[in-house]
Amino acid sequence: MFIKLKRFVYLAVAGLMFAALGAVILPSRLVEAAEITSRSLTLETDSTATTPVGGSTPSGTVDHLFAFTLPTSTAIQSIEFQYCASLTSTDVCSSSLPAGLTTTSATLGTTSSALSGFTLNNSTNGTLYLTSSTAYTPAANTALSVQFVGVVNPSATNTTFYVTISTWQQATPGTTLVDEGNVAASTANPIDLNGVMPESLIFCTGATVSETSGVPSCSTATSGTVNFQTVFSPNYTSVATSQMAASTNALNGYQITILGPTMTSGSSAITAIGATAASPVNGQDQFGLNLVANTTATNANCGTSLTCGTAITPASDGTSYFALPASSYATADKYAFAANTTTVVATSGYPSGTTVGTDAQIYTATYIVNVQGLTPAGTYTTTLTYICTPTF
Repeated sequence: MFIKLKRFVYLAVAGLMFAALGAVILPSRLVEAAEITSRSLTLETDSTATTPVGGSTPSGTVDHLFAFTLPTSTAIQSIEFQYCASLTSTDVCSSSLPAGLTTTSATLGTTSSALSGFTLNNSTNGTLYLTSSTAYTPAANTALSVQFVGVVNPSATNTTFYVTISTWQQATPGTTLVDEGNVAASTANPIDLNGVMPESLIFCTGATVSETSGVPSCSTATSGTVNFQTVFSPNYTSVATSQMAASTNALNGYQITILGPTMTSGSSAITAIGATAASPVNGQDQFGLNLVANTTATNANCGTSLTCGTAITPASDGTSYFALPASSYATADKYAFAANTTTVVATSGYPSGTTVGTDAQIYTATYIVNVQGLTPAGTYTTTLTYICTPTF
């Protein structure tokens, strides 16, 4: 009987020792904790960085935005974010840090208003935590967000890393765990796209030039052979039009010049109106042009069936469009032309006259002819050459 009792005592003591040993060696993370839900980590571009890069760039200085929902309403004083290269068998962060990760330079960015009383501790690389001197008691299922600015991503490319988010009852994590959950993120190999925009000049002329999907397109330019809309007469002004489109990315824009003779038929010629803009006068020899929309007030032959010109399309706005007719060609109902003289008729200088690059616009050139009653009969023609010169 004594022996049995002694054995029982030994067994009881051994059981107590085992229980005590178990209490010592079991890690604190095995304490029952509710799982944080709706967890995410978004890697964002840090707009304040010296050289902003994509959020997942290896070794990039970026922002880490955490979003999560606390399942319980237990009071907490700290929220920990522990980074690691892998998770342990108990599904928490291991002690290994991803190579290149730096969190000690991080600052606290935008957070949920409920966390306004918390401050950041970043003293240990790989572990960031928010701490408060007073307890915060969230409602159950409270959604929160925390942004860390200036985290340096792990250096390995296309590599996953983990962060364990945990809440604690004390101001310093590590004593009484409340809620816990993991998130994962990955660096990614950046895709570098390269393309070249060369020095560009788009210029074309034709009887008409149209827009394609709202953009002037030289592929629509028609033949440059243009007929006046009526035969010549001393009783009215004859009218014809052509169009041209121009754009360039030249730093100093473009200028368009014109060169050609006046209209002739054999040895007979219609006098050029001159380099200074002038109004058409019936019964006088005149050949000239302008680059603006005209009215019927001083062009008796312009009516509902005849074209008096069209304003520059799209209109110049000093932002994307800078087409500007030269002064002698910019006044409605007045025309100019100096025969056999290279003359600037337009630039990309709207509105100040300082030429710059411009998106494509369409000019409409309106030509007028007036003749005397004694002007010899015949077919009068001329060939005009427009040249657009960009200055890069």
